[in-house]
Amino acid sequence: MIPVRTARRAAALGTTVFTELTELAQRTGAINLGQGFPDTDGPRAVIDRAREALVTGANQYPPLAGTPALRSAVARQRLRRYGLSYDPADEVVVTTGATEAVTAAVLALCDPGDEIIVFDPCYDAYQASADLAGAVCRRVPLRRGVDRFGLDPADLERAVSPRTRLVLLNTPHNPTGKVFTRDELEAVAGLCRRHDLVAVTDEVYEYLTYDGTRHLSLASLPGMRERTLSVSSAGKTFSLTGWKVGWACGPAALVAAVRSVKQYLTFAGGAPLQDAVAHALDREEAWVERLCGQLQDKRDLLTTGLRRAGIEVIRAEGGYFLQADVSGTGAADAADFCRTLPLRRNVVAIPTSAFSTAGESCRHLVRFAFCKERGLLEKAAQSIAAPPMPSPPHWELI
Repeated sequence: MIPVRTARRAAALGTTVFTELTELAQRTGAINLGQGFPDTDGPRAVIDRAREALVTGANQYPPLAGTPALRSAVARQRLRRYGLSYDPADEVVVTTGATEAVTAAVLALCDPGDEIIVFDPCYDAYQASADLAGAVCRRVPLRRGVDRFGLDPADLERAVSPRTRLVLLNTPHNPTGKVFTRDELEAVAGLCRRHDLVAVTDEVYEYLTYDGTRHLSLASLPGMRERTLSVSSAGKTFSLTGWKVGWACGPAALVAAVRSVKQYLTFAGGAPLQDAVAHALDREEAWVERLCGQLQDKRDLLTTGLRRAGIEVIRAEGGYFLQADVSGTGAADAADFCRTLPLRRNVVAIPTSAFSTAGESCRHLVRFAFCKERGLLEKAAQSIAAPPMPSPPHWELI
């Protein structure tokens, strides 16, 4: 076999923890509460629209920026929900999921050596995007409180340097389940204005908030629309994660920068799906409201099961995931807990350390997904809360 020399920026990426844990779940037959995808489909009317498009000729390249119908629907959604006006012609671009939008933004806006502020722990694609661009992530810790994670503005200010270019903000937040408060967002906005920084906001869980908590878009704060690229997608909102239809909104110059990179990544995709997503944004918010109620109920169900097992749970304010502290289980750390969980309890979860470089603060935290069928979550909760079992050999995937 001819040896292959891999570029350093690719060699550093490796295999994601999601791939490894999916393989682990398949090998063991365990319930996969590691990966964040629902196991039921989204609104039937939206799927029917996509099926109709497949058989009526919408199967060629859509425009680079996305179909006019979807761009207009995104602009209407931003105006209706946040009071933000965007021109569909040059201030909205459709992407192959939110991850492409974030990656294209980082590649378009950062030179090698530039710095990006992210909040730790963070979705692993942010670090990968920075690595591909030759940029450096400066991580601001989200500090654990009594029942939620918080942002200390002093930590934020310390992260800024003359090389800082972007602030990459995810709210509602993966993996902590945190929804940034107005005061916290004001601190981020003030930092951006003082230091002339661009903000890229990943808002894929914008509709999925619980207990009366509301998501506030950073772009809606004073002085932020003109320096913010807001990213979202249909996947989490409408339980259509496999469709990979996302978008970014912002000032024309920022959107043009994303388009300039996107044209050499995917150019365009999902032609039969785009107008179906436009229909969803315009007409399926009631379906999403019902989904939120169901997810809150599932969160509570899993929380109860974990607490019965003596595991401390930090309340998830939004998104698909909750954080559990396994320091009282006897496991050496979260990775040790997750290695043995499939054989002990027939459940797969992810150690939060996979999303963090903070070391001790995440050492005993585990991320569980609750976006699964209720019956599956009941089974997992019962298994986790069952009497102790002998320790099995470790799995070596994590």
